[in-house]
Amino acid sequence: MPEGVIVKALSGYYYVKPLREGKISPEDEIVQCRARGIFKKRGQSPLVGDRVIYSLTENGEGTVDELHPRDSELIRPPVANVTLAVLLFSVREPDLNLQLLDKFLVHIEHSGLDTIIVLTKRDLAEEDGEGIAHVKELYERIGYEVMVTSSRTGSGSEELRKRLAGVISVFAGQSGVGKSSLLNRLVPGLSLETSEISMRLGRGRHTTRHVELMDIGDGGYVADTPGFSQLDFLELGVEELSSCFREFVPFAAECKFRGCSHLHEPGCRVIEAWEAGEISDSRYEHYKLFFNEMKDKKRRY
Repeated sequence: MPEGVIVKALSGYYYVKPLREGKISPEDEIVQCRARGIFKKRGQSPLVGDRVIYSLTENGEGTVDELHPRDSELIRPPVANVTLAVLLFSVREPDLNLQLLDKFLVHIEHSGLDTIIVLTKRDLAEEDGEGIAHVKELYERIGYEVMVTSSRTGSGSEELRKRLAGVISVFAGQSGVGKSSLLNRLVPGLSLETSEISMRLGRGRHTTRHVELMDIGDGGYVADTPGFSQLDFLELGVEELSSCFREFVPFAAECKFRGCSHLHEPGCRVIEAWEAGEISDSRYEHYKLFFNEMKDKKRRY
């Protein structure tokens, strides 16, 4: 039975790219498939990124017969077997929003994926090189990989393409930061629809309609996703929040009280580290903000 990877799901159809020797075959044609009814009975739903066993039907289409176990699964966007999250945030238009960036990082840490932070639109902030360097240093000190790109000039695009070789990655970020423009740079001839920024609203119009794995060469595939502007913490327990701030973890293990909230307890090593400058003000402030936001939601639901 042939095996493949679902590269697109749309209107009840699953578009499967065949696997050869365990790798997605760029030469083989995509097979349009329906899923067997057994998945519905099991409460399963095939996802983009799923490795599947499929069979061909007489009309040249196919049927998804079986799903292989997933290495990872994201609910929003609905995609499986991603190993790398690429978080795109612009330095201008819209301005860099560190609170939203930290919110994304919390969710990505919780999902267990590796992360690259990509700062886009470098060409719009030539005079603010110092500010960009500060943000880059802040997150690299925590242990995140940070790249700076410009879709207009092409700077950073080749470096990012090399980094994405051989893995399935997911692009996510604030709407209007230039995801489609960057993907058009990474994949010449792709011509994804892009939209101008609405300066009045400070965000772009949503131009991505569905999740699809795009071949960017060298065995790399990118899942482009609808532009996010809202995330919530309902699927994340408040007791898990501090472990999603990776620089808190070594200090939290030394706190005086088990289950320390890192807000007011005596003997809290996280607070001590923050006061000593070992944890940045912005990261600690965002932690407190998210903690209280989660508490409020828990009381309401």
